[in-house]
Amino acid sequence: MIKPIIISDINSKSIKIKKQIIKILKKEKVKKSNLVIVIGGDGFMLKTLKKNKKSKKFFYGINSGNYGFLMNKFSKKLLISNLSKAKNIRISPLEMTVTTNNNSRKIIAINEVSILRQSRQAANLSIKNNSKYIIKKLVSDGVLVSTPAGSTAYNLSVHGPILSLNSKKISIAPISAFRPRRWVGKIVSEKSRVVINNLNSKKRPISAVADNVEVRNAKKILVKVQNKIKFNLLYDKNTSLQKKIKLEQLRREII
Repeated sequence: MIKPIIISDINSKSIKIKKQIIKILKKEKVKKSNLVIVIGGDGFMLKTLKKNKKSKKFFYGINSGNYGFLMNKFSKKLLISNLSKAKNIRISPLEMTVTTNNNSRKIIAINEVSILRQSRQAANLSIKNNSKYIIKKLVSDGVLVSTPAGSTAYNLSVHGPILSLNSKKISIAPISAFRPRRWVGKIVSEKSRVVINNLNSKKRPISAVADNVEVRNAKKILVKVQNKIKFNLLYDKNTSLQKKIKLEQLRREII
């Protein structure tokens, strides 16, 4: 049986956990093939997944960062058991195609695509679902297009809806909407092609960000779910991604 691949962030906590895992795996074997153990925070996991977007391996995250929504807790005693019994969740990313004056770029986003004002003035945006307008003119600090996995991240901070993993939906949520002031966004099918146009690119420039990769001076942004890419994420039984999302929904209801 092939030993798991271990990928670690460079901070001291991650390195310490990596050394502990290496010692454990020298003594015990994991009953799971094609396994990659990723040690770090959510940002490091996103970076690792994108580097391995063509891989069919299974990624088990161990949190050494702050919140670690995409990760599992580290336990020396339960490591082998947790790895062997971990449940797989398959997720697809968004694909962002950005058009600027100079060129066009395609970038994937596992959590969200953020459209952000690039100057002191609010952005003027139009948003379509395929050829049908969702909103003809939105004056705001920007807008987010989020996956179910990313709906509890930045999307939640701007009061966007929390989506269950099996909802087959994506969220479109405004950031500080000014006009129309009460527009709360929209939930659309994962089959949608969301087109965002900058209505005043000279005076009110915007940037388009796929998770943490930014393209400035965007004129047109196309966002769709890229179903050709599937990431296999492993979670412990009691801390699955679906359970974490449900817990965030309960917290919102309590607040």
